[in-house]
Amino acid sequence: MNKKRILFIGDSITESGLHEDKAKLGTGYVRIIHDYLQAIYPNSFEVFNKGISGNRVIDLEERWDKDVLKCNPEILSISIGVNDVWRQLDNPGLKQIYPEEFASIYNELLMQAREETNATLVLMEPTLIEEELNSVGNEKLKIYVEIVRRLADKHRAILIPTHQDFIDYVMTNSGYPLTIDGVHMNSVGNMLMANSWIKSVIPTLK
Repeated sequence: MNKKRILFIGDSITESGLHEDKAKLGTGYVRIIHDYLQAIYPNSFEVFNKGISGNRVIDLEERWDKDVLKCNPEILSISIGVNDVWRQLDNPGLKQIYPEEFASIYNELLMQAREETNATLVLMEPTLIEEELNSVGNEKLKIYVEIVRRLADKHRAILIPTHQDFIDYVMTNSGYPLTIDGVHMNSVGNMLMANSWIKSVIPTLK
């Protein structure tokens, strides 16, 4: 049986311990999704983690050919946008990727993926920046989330409502955090991301 290739690309939220893991899957949401697929659909999927810490959409552009197009996955899952906002807060001297450029580059990458592969596109909404819904980071993130939603619609991609799911969780006031620092996931945050992905993608595989 030929296994379907699923490629996850993104930033440190996707990378999540990738380089310390012999299987090169990491310990985050990608690992959880891999383990779910292996348990429920044995030997049906091959999972690749191409997350790199610190990446913004401009970094995906630089490695798109090598890490995505040449791999030619059947399913391409993209999680990007948090650092495009976070760098505006923690490194304002850096050349920033504002919404218009973010949308333009992301759109071009999706066009290339559609033209050069047969991959099902899966776009994950940027999650959160601090677990305070009215933080400066979350206010700035809103337009990036909306861009991802529009691009998913334009390119007929599966949209993973990660941002909305995180908002819904924070609003429960459970007292249990999703991140270790406002951005990087703890085990609950990774489980929530994986659950959002599984609920949105798995029905399309049946």
